[in-house]
Amino acid sequence: MVLKLIIQQPALLILVITPPTKMNKSCWRIGSGTERSKISPTKNDGLTWYKDLGLHAFGEFSMAMIQANSVMEDQCQIESGPLTFNNLAVQGTFVGVYDGHGGPEASRFIADNLFPNLKKYASEGREVSAEVIRNAFAETEEDFLKAVKKQWRKNPHMASVGSCCLAGVICNGVVYIANAGDSRAVLGRSERGGVRAVQLSVEHNANVESARQELWSMHPNDPNILVMKHRMWRVKGIIQVTKSIGDAYLKTAEFNREPLLPKYRVAEHFTKPILSADPSVTVTRLKAEDKFMILASDGLWEHLSNQEAVDIVHSSPRKGVARRLLKAALKEAARKREMRYSDLKEINPGVRRHFHDDITVIVVYLDHQMVQANGWAPPLSVRGGYPMH
Repeated sequence: MVLKLIIQQPALLILVITPPTKMNKSCWRIGSGTERSKISPTKNDGLTWYKDLGLHAFGEFSMAMIQANSVMEDQCQIESGPLTFNNLAVQGTFVGVYDGHGGPEASRFIADNLFPNLKKYASEGREVSAEVIRNAFAETEEDFLKAVKKQWRKNPHMASVGSCCLAGVICNGVVYIANAGDSRAVLGRSERGGVRAVQLSVEHNANVESARQELWSMHPNDPNILVMKHRMWRVKGIIQVTKSIGDAYLKTAEFNREPLLPKYRVAEHFTKPILSADPSVTVTRLKAEDKFMILASDGLWEHLSNQEAVDIVHSSPRKGVARRLLKAALKEAARKREMRYSDLKEINPGVRRHFHDDITVIVVYLDHQMVQANGWAPPLSVRGGYPMH
């Protein structure tokens, strides 16, 4: 088990680091003195991993995960600090939620590779952009498929694992949200009388009408591209998500054969990839009214609506708010099965998957003054989701 907080320089060589100026002293102070006492360590408690409160470049954050599968299939990370594009240094915060399926291998691979790939393309283009993020997704996908091919004979199971991939980048007063799968990013925007939920991500799940239409348009000559099974739409009757990283058996026919287990193999021959790893990317200019973002795997949104989650964050203390969202989702999961929350907590991993999925949630608070100043803050790297058992 590896669960730790790492504070280190980013992988790229920092050529220019501008010291704090009078204009951005507030960004410097938040990481020192009494403010630093707010930072909590990463912990795991049974099936739960969490960091109740931390500091990123533009405010505070809280993150938590809970295991339901026999092996924890989710991964998550937050990276923050100076990003250097050739001779230009800017502040940025990167948040990733990787909801694995079929096993943990794809989500772990993404956690190792997506952020370095993002920094590489951002450095080459000297900016963060939707195209840069798409390129980072594409290279991560390509490298994972290469790993699958390399291990094909010894470990064909690798061809059947995949991961939904949700990534957020805050830089220069803009938030970029990239999504391949059915995880979700929701913004809490202050309005008269409360805080309104604004969904930032586009979801790719066969049970969403727009996702079905997109898949049908990409495969007009395949009447079996989507199949209704157990009252749920599934791609080829197998998987619900229409985009992912991994799932090599649905990307190339090379892996749609023995020694892969029959339950994963598609009956019809195909030449065009059935699933895509190309994310939908939204770009939002942050306003003073934008107070926080919630980025979470589908396991949370299965039990809480966007507005319910935003209301919980808005009405709760910041410290431990991610764990409060987990608890609210689990209470709702227990209610649906007509059981007590205390009884649900006693169910072991594996069996527990019948009641809820692995859940990952990260709450990122946005200090508008810090977003506007785009000033200096110390580098930060936190990763969660290594095997808990």
